[in-house]
Amino acid sequence: MITKLNHVSVFVLNQDSAYDFYVNKLGFTVNTDAAMGPGMRWLTVCPPEQPELEISLMAISEGMMFDAQSAQQMRNLVQRGTFGFGVFECNDLIATYEELKAKGVEFTKAPTKEFYGFEALFKDDSGNWFSLGEKKS
Repeated sequence: MITKLNHVSVFVLNQDSAYDFYVNKLGFTVNTDAAMGPGMRWLTVCPPEQPELEISLMAISEGMMFDAQSAQQMRNLVQRGTFGFGVFECNDLIATYEELKAKGVEFTKAPTKEFYGFEALFKDDSGNWFSLGEKKS
C-alpha cells in the first residue's frame, strides 16, 4: 500500500533562476543541490513547514526524458503557463501576498474570496502557475 508522496517535479526553464525564485522569493529550503553528471543537476526545495515533500525543480533539456523536439515543446508549454500548476497554502493570505509581491513575484489574481476559499494566483519565473490559499482554521 502506498503511504505518501515525497517528491513531485516542477519543470523549469533554468535551474539557477528557479533556485533564486523558489529560495529567495518564496522562502523555500534547499534539500538537495547535486550534480548528476555532465549538464545534469538534481535540485529539490521544500516549503519550510513541509520538509517531507521535496519539489524537484527539473530542467527541461534533451536527454533521459526528452528528445530535442519534445524538450522544445515542453519549454513552450511551460513558458505559456499551460503546463505546470500547484496549490500552496499560507496562514495569512493578505500578508503573504504583500510580502511576495514586494519580492517581485508576479500575481495574475489578487487575493479574492471565492466560493471554495480565499486565494490569489501567481506564476513562477518559468511560467508555471500556482494558487495560494489561506489555510482554513
